[in-house]
Amino acid sequence: MAIIDAHHHVWDLSVRDQDWITGPDLAPIARTFTLDDFAPEARAAGVRASILVQTVTVAEETPEFLALADGSDLVAGVVGWTDLTAPDIADTLAALRELPGGDRLVSIRHQVQGESDPNWLLRPDVQRGLAAVARAGLVYDLVVLPGQLPVAAEAADRLPGLTFVLDHLGKPPIADREQDPWASDVRAFAARPNTVCKLSGMVTEAAWATWTAHDLVPYADTVLNAFGPGRLMFGSDWPVCRLAATYGEVVTTARALTHRLSDDERRAVFETTAARVYGLGEHTPSL
Repeated sequence: MAIIDAHHHVWDLSVRDQDWITGPDLAPIARTFTLDDFAPEARAAGVRASILVQTVTVAEETPEFLALADGSDLVAGVVGWTDLTAPDIADTLAALRELPGGDRLVSIRHQVQGESDPNWLLRPDVQRGLAAVARAGLVYDLVVLPGQLPVAAEAADRLPGLTFVLDHLGKPPIADREQDPWASDVRAFAARPNTVCKLSGMVTEAAWATWTAHDLVPYADTVLNAFGPGRLMFGSDWPVCRLAATYGEVVTTARALTHRLSDDERRAVFETTAARVYGLGEHTPSL
């Protein structure tokens, strides 16, 4: 079965710092990671296409990622960043589309998890920006904490024409073995038809050194039941996942968590949901 990895990163510390990589716990990823590092691990795991996702709220990163995608036979789409509150966001999105690799821009993402305003997604200027994202034919990746899920659901209600992709299951408290209120809130989010979820980021929400696939089952089952395979997509979260697991372990675990699904349902999780939601089309020729 071919795989689309719907969520991975790269960064070059000689170009700019990743200001979120601080402290001894994150030391294993406090170095440059390139597509040349990613590709062998991905190919060995059966990945045939991938989505490169923004890491910092810096406007220059998105054109750089589009250029990387333009020169890659692996990166089929880019989740970029731009200022949603800027008055000229529509022009900015159009300009990004004209850059080398601009046809691979598939989504916009902002670090909502770091916003102090609990209603940031509902601010009029943010709502206007999200509407511009929808008009541009893009989707919106949500990186939020569990407590932000109800506001994310309301944002999805207010913008039914925009697809919201929930990264990392909304970061459930796996290490603490807690499910509620995350579980009820993620089910409420999934009840909106314009929402999708990534089966990603679980190993780093678990206890890094001691997690097992069994620890992840209740959380994976919750989103499988809430969204269904047709609105769920696999992502590795490489190289962040390396804090807790190898690339191969992440893929093997995702396969184990979905082993009860039919072949078509597993194909949706590992390939077709991402291809459809992100509109990858011609950029996945090997699938």
